[in-house]
Amino acid sequence: MQFIENKTFDDIKVGDSASLTRTLHSDDITLFAILSGDINPAHVDADYAKTDLFHHIVAHGMWGGTLISAVLGTELPGPGTIYLSQSLEFRHPVGLDDRITATVTVREKDNAKHRLILDCICRNQSDQIVIEGSAEVIAPTEKVKRPRALLPELHMHVRGERHRHMVEAAAAFPPMRMAIVHPCDALALNGALDAADAKLIVPVLVGPIAKIRKAAVAAGRSIENIEMVDAPHSHAAAEIAVELARAGKVEALMKGALHTDEVMGAVVAHDGGLRTERRMSHVFVLDVPTYPKPLFVTDAAINIAPTLEDKRDIILNVIDLCHALGIAGPKIALLSAVETVESKIGSTLEAAALCKMAERGQIEGGLLDGPLAFDNAISKRAAAEKHIVSAVAGDADVLLAPDLEAGNILAKQLIYLAEADAAGIVLGARVPIVLTSRADNAAARVASCALARLLVEHMLKSPMRGPAT
Repeated sequence: MQFIENKTFDDIKVGDSASLTRTLHSDDITLFAILSGDINPAHVDADYAKTDLFHHIVAHGMWGGTLISAVLGTELPGPGTIYLSQSLEFRHPVGLDDRITATVTVREKDNAKHRLILDCICRNQSDQIVIEGSAEVIAPTEKVKRPRALLPELHMHVRGERHRHMVEAAAAFPPMRMAIVHPCDALALNGALDAADAKLIVPVLVGPIAKIRKAAVAAGRSIENIEMVDAPHSHAAAEIAVELARAGKVEALMKGALHTDEVMGAVVAHDGGLRTERRMSHVFVLDVPTYPKPLFVTDAAINIAPTLEDKRDIILNVIDLCHALGIAGPKIALLSAVETVESKIGSTLEAAALCKMAERGQIEGGLLDGPLAFDNAISKRAAAEKHIVSAVAGDADVLLAPDLEAGNILAKQLIYLAEADAAGIVLGARVPIVLTSRADNAAARVASCALARLLVEHMLKSPMRGPAT
């Protein structure tokens, strides 16, 4: 165990010194803004990061001073020090990625008051003095030795930022007509109206009009200028919405306040449904704070125990979605409990077969690898420790779950334990289907509509291919 220990006033001599070295990163500045509430554009705007004004105000003022304070509080004198005053002059700009060494040296001792005057100097990696000044402290008179606190690892993340980028990209295209199936509560209606406000969709509300109007009153929203199609109940609403899609009158569907089975029952009907030659599947697009890019999880909502052929279609579906989002060669990790092929674990055999199918051209447009355990799929360190050499391991865009239970548990763990933001969509039908959950907030519904809008645009330019034979 590491300890932090002070020097008492009696132990300290004039000329004693201590140092601390740190490198200035952009996250340091962001964290300071979060802690202090200082959102002055001169401090946090990226455009200022290229100017001496930025360096002078931010790096000298807040960061250099904190380094000196850290030396005084942890090294000399250390724990128990009372900070009285500090006077600093800024000699040279500090830039991002500069390595700064802060040094304090005892200049004077006041025996009567146990006070110290210390010279304070910060130098950069070129040995230039960037900060110079002095500090006055009251040194501790009793010895202190305590375990050194372990600081938590911090990840800078703006909540929902990646989903906002999707919404902005989708809003660049004309809004599409989307049937909202049975939007008979405030949450379902708000999601549709918010997506309309974001210029993603032109909603067509399908359901009992009296109930829809009641939901609008509860939500405090106006629906006077929005098209509505009357249906006596939720089953009928699903059937009418599917018929609108078959007739080309809407380009996508969104589930409202009804059971998933009711919507999907109408979608998969052999007579009058929206089937294609592809197996339908669901994809979660997750914005995970601790992962550096969007993470796709499939299938966690439709296929309970997918066969090898089903998994091929599930992969083709998610590849099309990735392409629609601008990910040209998505890296697809085929998940299992282990990273080796084991005859007793069927998902490892299917993963190996899928990789061979990709090698033979039966799955195109993405890079597959598996079987991979979850840690090896998303952690380069874990993959390296197990000597896995792969372009996918540790850098996956897509996680293919072995079955619905595993996929559903995985997605919900990321949402509820890792604070991931989720958007979701059903693929493989004639039109995209936004399959919302009662737990989804309005932002998740809007992000899901953005997925549908981007996929529709992609389908117009590159119709989805059927499975290779």
